Amino acid sequence: MTLRRALAGLTTRGRSFVAAGTTAIVCAFVLGERDLLRAGVLVLVLPLLSTLAVSRTRYRLACARRLDPARLPAGHESRVDLRLENVSRLPSGLLMVEDQVPFSLGGRARFVLGRIEPQGSRELSYRIRSDARGRYRVGPLTVRLADPFGMVELVRSFSLADTLTVTPAVVALPPGRLSGAWAGGGDSPARTVATAGEDDIAPREYRHGDDLRRVHWRSTARYGELMVRREEQHWQSSGTLFLDTRRTGYWGEGPASAFEQAVSAAASIGTHLSRTGMGLRLVTDEGEALPRSARVEGAFEATLLEALATARPSRCRSLTAGLAALGGPGAQGRDGDGLVVAVFGVLRAEDARAVAAARRGNATYVAVLVGARPGPGTPDAGAHTDTGTDTGMDADASAGTGGAGAVPDTGANAAGLLRAAGWRVLVVGSAAELPGAWAAAGQAGGDFARGAS
Repeated sequence: MTLRRALAGLTTRGRSFVAAGTTAIVCAFVLGERDLLRAGVLVLVLPLLSTLAVSRTRYRLACARRLDPARLPAGHESRVDLRLENVSRLPSGLLMVEDQVPFSLGGRARFVLGRIEPQGSRELSYRIRSDARGRYRVGPLTVRLADPFGMVELVRSFSLADTLTVTPAVVALPPGRLSGAWAGGGDSPARTVATAGEDDIAPREYRHGDDLRRVHWRSTARYGELMVRREEQHWQSSGTLFLDTRRTGYWGEGPASAFEQAVSAAASIGTHLSRTGMGLRLVTDEGEALPRSARVEGAFEATLLEALATARPSRCRSLTAGLAALGGPGAQGRDGDGLVVAVFGVLRAEDARAVAAARRGNATYVAVLVGARPGPGTPDAGAHTDTGTDTGMDADASAGTGGAGAVPDTGANAAGLLRAAGWRVLVVGSAAELPGAWAAAGQAGGDFARGAS
């Protein structure tokens, strides 16, 4: 460390001593006062000697940090553990330690440490919390070296930093899952058993490498060539989670805004369905965001929460790209995905018509309208689960404008169009209302698979 850099680290007290000493020396020469000269030299030398001592410091420090946990839901606390070790042969002096923490996590964490013996260490801890989801950088750690007189303060910074991921708040949904089509990647025994019975399962021709123990001799005699039984198909339930992220569809700001409630609702639904064993993919208004993951327990749930932690309102004006992705290459089976759960904000008339037309086949389609309260005389959220035939729609009534201060649409018009097209509709004001509406959906439709896991 150069002396010039050390001089730049003089504190206000150190600079004042230098100024006072220099002034005293000049006055001593002008007035011819030898005693004043001695006092001036003493005042000037003290900060210079402190600077020299600090600049020649040779001890080395090592730092380690651990976040517990490194990923947590919004509104929860994480513990940060720091370990500072003196790996040199000399004891350290007074250390002022500061860990750089974003203001939204609680501000900076500051500590004062006394002497750390050679090869010794000190452990520090503090807690951080955020009500807003996202990824936050924690660190790096800075150490301020100071002399005993407070004349000099030098800053040394470590390069190590960690990332804290704050995921959306997840609310627990009632046990069970909405049933949908079952999809798989092989031969289907269900249809052949229904028509021919287990003793006469529709076979296929023999292929090189097939196990001879699977030869179906009755069919071989019937067709005059070697036939084998079809492979047993392992079926899995598939579905799509759709999230409308358009800025114009939501109103309000902050953790209580409609957009944050929609993200929380999507995270809750995705987590719930994933834990029941359903293979899911995530689609937004911009297209497919997460493909269907491998059948590894917790894989999609973790990926989904990571993706939703950084979800931001988009500038898209329409749902065209997202709705096209519902029937794109990621969909399985002739009727697309077995279950489609879509989370929307305020739907304009043309958007509601496009969403209604996106339904195809006999799959189960569920629309969750977040932040669009039912209007006067409209049944509550739990009642918005039927598949009625209300087709009334005012073309301008649901034109949401988004942003703070916008007046949310009642949601009754969009809900009527979607129900008429065969969608199941849940209207909730916030994610906290989702469990009750989700339970009512199963009771109203009669296809809630109780006890499924």
